[in-house]
Amino acid sequence: MKDYSFEEYKEIIEEHLMDFIPDVDHKSITLYDAMRYSLLTGGKRIRPVLLLAACDFCCGKIEEALPYACAIEYIHNYSLIHDDLPCMDNDDLRRGQPTNHKVFGEAMATLAGDGLQSAAFETMNKDMFLYFDDPTGLKKRINASYEISKGAGCRGMVAGQVADMEAEDKNCSGEMLDYIHITKTAALIVAAVRAGAHLGGADDDLLSKLTIYAENLGLAFQICDDILDVEGKEEEMGKRSGMDDINKKATYPAIYGIDKSKERLNQLTDKAIDALSEFYDNAEVFTKLAKELAVRGK
Repeated sequence: MKDYSFEEYKEIIEEHLMDFIPDVDHKSITLYDAMRYSLLTGGKRIRPVLLLAACDFCCGKIEEALPYACAIEYIHNYSLIHDDLPCMDNDDLRRGQPTNHKVFGEAMATLAGDGLQSAAFETMNKDMFLYFDDPTGLKKRINASYEISKGAGCRGMVAGQVADMEAEDKNCSGEMLDYIHITKTAALIVAAVRAGAHLGGADDDLLSKLTIYAENLGLAFQICDDILDVEGKEEEMGKRSGMDDINKKATYPAIYGIDKSKERLNQLTDKAIDALSEFYDNAEVFTKLAKELAVRGK
């Protein structure tokens, strides 16, 4: 395992993020421009970093995990483009820049999201072609692709988006709120960690501990976002605050209040850190990330 920091993993992602985007015919160059616009306007890159870090933590080679790390970032960005559309959350600012549909129009933004989603699966499948003569290596990659597909799809992120929209302006139970956050946000974070662990060759015990970490981190991450939408500054977040209230979203502050939300955030952060506490400094990148996310919500 190499002793990379979060920022060092992120630099690797930034360097290679466009490497796996398929060639686009010049006749459709606007599609490429729209995809590139959302990919390269910044971002925390938490999901791809977690995938690389998990692979590294499990003694895998991060250069072999890069296609999957970039693929999950393509999926994340497609979801943001669609999430910002007028038919969904109707946001005009993302990462401090105009949202995709404000620059390219709603139809092209929709297609750019579609393009990024399909690019993710093309990237992963193309990598698998290299391992037909290596059954063990191929199995790792199939497992990683499956985790990402499941986390992004109708049992994960997409399901959470549906539940999130249908809960708008309604009395939402705590159980339903957790379901929304776990599927809409945490599922893709869990997928990133589990995919990286598979690529690194984790055994069942280590995979389980990393999954517990990711589940708690993912839920904490969304609660933190809920809190920041109430208390955060627009210039620091790169998007408009108060949008959850405008859209009448089901959030932790709306149901439990700010103080209870912060208490839950701290509890989940502690659980995430505890899941990997036996690994001490070897798990520093995971521990530090959990603590930094929690600090953002205080």
